[in-house]
Amino acid sequence: MRLRQLLLVAPLLVVLSCQRPPQQSTTQATASTAYFPAKGDAWQRKTPNEVGMDAALLEQAVAFANATETKQMPRDFSTQEEIFGKLLGPIPNDRAATNGIVLRHGYIVAEWGETQRADPTYSVAKSVLSTILGITVDRGMIKDVRDPVVNYITDGGYDSPHNRKITWEHHARQTSEWEGEMWGKKWDFIGKEAFGRGERPPRELKEPGTYYEYNDVRINRLALSLLRLWKKPLPDVFRDEIMNPIGASATWQYIPYPNAYADIDGKRMPSVSGGTRWGGGLWINSRDEARFGYLILRNGRWGNKQIVSDGWLKQAVTRGSVGPDYGYLWWLNTERKAWPDAPATSFAAIGAGSNIIWIDPEHDIVVVWRWHDGNPNELFKRVLAAVKQ
Repeated sequence: MRLRQLLLVAPLLVVLSCQRPPQQSTTQATASTAYFPAKGDAWQRKTPNEVGMDAALLEQAVAFANATETKQMPRDFSTQEEIFGKLLGPIPNDRAATNGIVLRHGYIVAEWGETQRADPTYSVAKSVLSTILGITVDRGMIKDVRDPVVNYITDGGYDSPHNRKITWEHHARQTSEWEGEMWGKKWDFIGKEAFGRGERPPRELKEPGTYYEYNDVRINRLALSLLRLWKKPLPDVFRDEIMNPIGASATWQYIPYPNAYADIDGKRMPSVSGGTRWGGGLWINSRDEARFGYLILRNGRWGNKQIVSDGWLKQAVTRGSVGPDYGYLWWLNTERKAWPDAPATSFAAIGAGSNIIWIDPEHDIVVVWRWHDGNPNELFKRVLAAVKQ
C-alpha cells in the first residue's frame, strides 16, 4: 500500500518542483542537501556539465584569467612602499602568479595556477574581521552593533568627545572618523613617506557615521578593540571559530606588525591589521579563501554547524546610507556599478594585488582570483556566460 501511495504522489512532487518560483536562488533551493568539502585536499570536482555549465565557455573564462597577470604588484613586492608607504611589518620576497578557483554548488569546476600557495591577500582580511565581528555579536559579547564602542573598550582610544560617538557599525562601514594613531600611523594619511600613493590632503573630521573613508588606521583600531573583547589574539579566534570548523589548511598566517602588541589582563598579545598595506596581514592560499567564501555563500553554515548567523550576514551585505556600495567591510553590487554583468545580489572581499573572493548567491558560485590586473567584471561575465541552468 505504501509503495502504491508513493507512486501516486511522485508525479505531483515533480509538477510542484517544476513550478518553483524562478527567482528562488540555487543556494536556498539546495541548502538542506548542500555539499561541504572534507578537510584536506579531497575536495570533490565536477565537470562543468555536471553542475549545469558549458565546459568550453568556462575554459575561455579561465584562459582570460590566466592571461591577466597583475602589473601593480611585482613578484618581489618592490613597489610596496612606493604604493603604500613605509612598512611596519614583513612582506614576502616572492608570490605566486595569477591563480584562482571556481566553485559551483561547492564543487571545484575550474582551478588554475598555484592555488595552494599562501600569499598576502591585503584587504580581503577586512571581510574576515567583519565575520569575526559578527561572531562577537552572535555570542552576545556586543549587545548591538550600533552600540558606542566606548561602552565596551576603556583603553583611552574612545575617550575624546569625538571618538565617544563611534559605534561598532561605524567601524564596519568605514564611517567611524576615528581620530588617533595606531602603531605609528595616523588617521589622516598625510605624508608620502608614511602613506606612499595613499597620501591625502588635510581635511576636517566629520561626525561619526556621516562620512565614508577607506582607512586602514581605523580598521586596525577596530581589530584592537575586538582583541580586547575576546582577550585572545584574533588569529586564534579566526582559527578556532572559522578556519578549523571549515576544514582549512594549516598553511595560512595572520601576521601582526612587530610593534602591534597590547597588554590584555597582564598578557602581551598581538593585534592584527585589516590588510597588508604596511606589511604583515593575512597570508593565505586560494583554496582556503574559497572555503571561507563558500561558508559565506552558505549563509554562515558549514555542515550542521552555524558558524556565523545568517542574520548577521544579511546585515553585513546591506548597503549603508553613506559612501559607495559597501556593507560591513564587504564590497556590494547593489547598483550593478562594480560588476554590471553580475547579479545585484553578488558581493566580494577585495584586496590590493588584486585579490578577490566573489560570491554569487543567485547562481551558487564562488570565484577566487588572485594577482590579477583585469576588471573582475570581465571574468565574472565569462563565468556567468557558461551557466546553462
